Amino acid sequence: MSDRELPPNTPRWVKVFFIIAIVLILLFVIMKITGIGGDHGPGRHFSSYGSSNYFSTVEHKVHLT
Repeated sequence: MSDRELPPNTPRWVKVFFIIAIVLILLFVIMKITGIGGDHGPGRHFSSYGSSNYFSTVEHKVHLT
């Protein structure tokens, strides 16, 4: 038998952080797959009335410059 020291165990805070990170990632994936989180994106913040005029004006200005 050798008298080598065992490497130190992983600290508890690292294990807890890892578990929380995995749970949050799984929650995010489940929400995206099932659609529970709703429809998120830039279109959600603009009303359907007049939003196409806004974007066409922006596109027109971008092409002019």
